[in-house]
Amino acid sequence: MTIREQIEETEYLTLSPYATKARETKGREIKKPLCDIRTEFQRDRDKIIHSKSFRRLKHKTQVFISPEGDHYRTRLTHTLEVSQIGRTIARSLRLNEDLVEAISLGHDLGHTPFGHAGENALNILSPYGFRHNEQSVRVVDTIEKLNLTYEVRDGILHHTGGGTASTPEGKIIKFADRIAYINHDIDDAIRAGVLSLSSIPGEIIEVLGSTHSERISCMIKNCVKASSNSPEISMTGKVKEAMDALRKFMFDNVYVIGSDAKIEETKVYNIMEGLYSYYITHPEALPDVDVSTMDAEAIERCVCDYIAGMSDRYAIYVFNKLYIPSSWGHNGI
Repeated sequence: MTIREQIEETEYLTLSPYATKARETKGREIKKPLCDIRTEFQRDRDKIIHSKSFRRLKHKTQVFISPEGDHYRTRLTHTLEVSQIGRTIARSLRLNEDLVEAISLGHDLGHTPFGHAGENALNILSPYGFRHNEQSVRVVDTIEKLNLTYEVRDGILHHTGGGTASTPEGKIIKFADRIAYINHDIDDAIRAGVLSLSSIPGEIIEVLGSTHSERISCMIKNCVKASSNSPEISMTGKVKEAMDALRKFMFDNVYVIGSDAKIEETKVYNIMEGLYSYYITHPEALPDVDVSTMDAEAIERCVCDYIAGMSDRYAIYVFNKLYIPSSWGHNGI
């Protein structure tokens, strides 16, 4: 037996009957020879980590736009925290940890610069709309051409929004994502002076805990307990109610437009609109794209792809290059 076959056999012996076994994957659109060492889900994880889109996450906003401090989260560190939380839940439930890791690492590959402010701007500007989960699938399918398995693509698509992933591992990511961003955004907001721990309603703290680690542990344990011996992933009781109340508190006090954390977002739309307008008008300026044979919809899609792929600082750089006049030497005068 190869190492991969040994791992696949171990999955059958040790994982829950509800777990998605790598050997039973629905496969890839383009079939490839199997690896002797890694399972198909492990290969997907590695494909994502080595992609350019994954590397660009380090300079994309989570909540605070272009933060100066080294300790604020970016879209990359958010992704890693989602992966950690997801793998903890998966291991506790004896589900496929490799599949959870691959989905979590790929779930935000399609996110725009400037976080949800950038996403909302493109959704307004594009006549076809824009949603980062759908763009993440487009990234792995069309832009990076990673040829991932069905289960990973399905989990990426359904990590947010009204749809539901077809695997329990995919369902974990929706909870892991929420647990991660609620808690690390509190941490960042307190660091920035936008929130204080005392401003969080006491009844929420009483249920979930007063520290970052206590709240994460409480939510994870509740999810594991509520989801044991079931193909469904859920949270229940007072912990679920407190988490929902905490999420609403964050939307009302941190995520809302005009809050101290989001004050710069009023400028984001202008940048995104400027970039979008320029490239729609000058599609020939898109790098590495031949627009001569494209119709209007295909060109629009390429414009969204290019802008969505930018990091915060690259979007600002391009905007300045396009719209801000360069200074001329004044020869000492």
